[in-house]
Amino acid sequence: MALISKSDLVYTDYSWTVYRDDNPKITGNPDNTLLNRKEGYEVLYFINKFADIYSLKNKSSANKIEKMIREDVPTSIRSQDKIKDWIKNNW
Repeated sequence: MALISKSDLVYTDYSWTVYRDDNPKITGNPDNTLLNRKEGYEVLYFINKFADIYSLKNKSSANKIEKMIREDVPTSIRSQDKIKDWIKNNW
């Protein structure tokens, strides 16, 4: 179950592109795939998956993840698994 939806995101400048043969409701854990920090579907999925993995239950935690992705995670860290680890270690 998703903790937050599109309307709960703090930032409103995401693009919401669905590519052919691409499903915005991806399943699985964050992996070495690069996270596009400006693609809403990717960020929303990442936030909800991170919250699920670490049993975060409130929207303020989800918004904190979003802000950390946008403002704190170094831009040199680009893969989902490395971003996940960085957020976990800097919570």
